[in-house]
Amino acid sequence: MKQLFLMGLMLISLGVSAQSEGYKVGDVVKDFALKNVDNKTVSMADYKDAKGFIVVFTCNTCPVAQAYQARVAELNSSFAAKGYPVIAINPNDAGAVPAESFEKMQALAAEKKFSFPYLLDPGHVVTKQFGATRTPHVFLLNKTNKGNVVEYIGAIDNDPEEANATKIEYVKNAINELSTGKKPTVTATKAVGCTIKWKKG
Repeated sequence: MKQLFLMGLMLISLGVSAQSEGYKVGDVVKDFALKNVDNKTVSMADYKDAKGFIVVFTCNTCPVAQAYQARVAELNSSFAAKGYPVIAINPNDAGAVPAESFEKMQALAAEKKFSFPYLLDPGHVVTKQFGATRTPHVFLLNKTNKGNVVEYIGAIDNDPEEANATKIEYVKNAINELSTGKKPTVTATKAVGCTIKWKKG
């Protein structure tokens, strides 16, 4: 597993970089409608009782994303019932990486028993709107009278290899703060993961 993780870090060609385009903390997010692995279309408007969303850009093949699959599932298990469900989106182009195909997404979701939607983003439209650059890359949204507002952008935690004695769970901490009516203390971190595989041409 460690070899796979190191391979994933090698795929981060220019190292870890901050998001430069797309949504920033405080922005209102435009809703989207993307196809889920069950062939049904999913949008944020479907979640009438949600207080916000954990939008995670992730994929099938990146070793770093794979290392976080269980933690993404845990976030959904812990917070969906509290009003903050996970919505996972695959930003990668299957033309560039065949193992990122919709059929492979369906197989992974079935194998891992995903309890959250795993959506296909053909043409990277939603990915570019958000400004995601890595897999995984998290955008925590809070539902307000203005719409779904970005409250946190970045990594799930600071412990990709699950070996950090001073682990900080950024997403969990931010949701817990929002749940008590506070703004997150940490609003942005650097997303650690593989670069997104864009459509060629």
